[in-house]
Amino acid sequence: MATKRILPPRPEQVSPSQPSYEADGHAESLQQAEERKLKHAIGVSSRALALIAVAIALVICYFAKIVLVTLMVSVLLAFVLEPLVDLLERIRVPRSAGALLAVLLLLGICFGASYFFYNRAISFAHELPRYSQKMRGSLAKISRQSQDLKRTTSQILPPAAKPDKNAIPVKVENASGSDMITKNLGAVTEVVLSALFIPFLIYFMLGWRNHARSKTVELFPAEKRTTAYVTLGQMSLMMRSFIWGNFLIGMFMSVGSLVVFGFLRLPYFYFIAFISGFVSLVPYLGVVLAAIPPLTAGLGVVHEGGFIAIIATVVGLHVFSTSVLYPKFLGRRLQLNPLVVTIALLIWGWIWGAVGLVLAVPIAGAIKIVCDHVPSLRALGAWMGE
Repeated sequence: MATKRILPPRPEQVSPSQPSYEADGHAESLQQAEERKLKHAIGVSSRALALIAVAIALVICYFAKIVLVTLMVSVLLAFVLEPLVDLLERIRVPRSAGALLAVLLLLGICFGASYFFYNRAISFAHELPRYSQKMRGSLAKISRQSQDLKRTTSQILPPAAKPDKNAIPVKVENASGSDMITKNLGAVTEVVLSALFIPFLIYFMLGWRNHARSKTVELFPAEKRTTAYVTLGQMSLMMRSFIWGNFLIGMFMSVGSLVVFGFLRLPYFYFIAFISGFVSLVPYLGVVLAAIPPLTAGLGVVHEGGFIAIIATVVGLHVFSTSVLYPKFLGRRLQLNPLVVTIALLIWGWIWGAVGLVLAVPIAGAIKIVCDHVPSLRALGAWMGE
């Protein structure tokens, strides 16, 4: 029996309605590749826009320094006074009246502290000639030692090259005194005018806290309002812990410095101890800044052993506070690693100066809390954490 051989159909005999799996797979791979390219382009554009937004925000912070610093200081002070207003509200004092009483109490404390320190500064200025004689003697001794070191160095090192006779002298003119006074007066006027707004801002922040918080949460979509409310609550707790924790740590270092400086009989030790204790709160730079007032006051009063005791006291209190007190009072709320704190101090110190060094840590802490509650920024929040 002969078998019939079946030949494959020729290309022209294939029906166009039959599916071509190879062509469909190739088209699908091309579509996936295009989608990946599109997602990559969108990701690059998003990161570029984020960097541009951060740069614009830093520029705004730089040029709007006075306004933003005033707002930040008002917010921090409002967080400090909020427990008092809540206590007054619990005993049936209207919130607006409680906010007014809290602001008046704050102004009274500021006035009393200013009066106390001003009087001590005036008394110190009156007695300064008596201490300046001792300070000049100590500085003269240091000057003689530096001159001896200079002569010794000149005998060892070769003499410097003689100046070129053909050099063209350049005359440098200093700015006139009136211009400097006008510039400084303008800066002082801006600071004073901004400070006058702080009590009013604190009063409105405290009196309309519930309204401001609820309306701020309503700015977000309905599905994200719970997250926004929790984020604001954690930022509030962080700010309050930061302020009260720093206050308690500053008081501890001030009392410790007070005991040692009083034992060494430094002039106005009670005045210098509180300055040294609270200046030491500045991260990293605080230990250097805290040592300057007592060392300056000790010139001509204490001997080498006294200077060693002053340095040991400042450094010891700072190390103890950093390693023991800060983790206990602030570590649970902030949870920032040292690299982030250093970068924050560098950025905000450059933008806002000395005030930026004080506000850098709470700003960085607030940014971390926001990053922890935004899914797309959680990786950044984890990088900022410990």
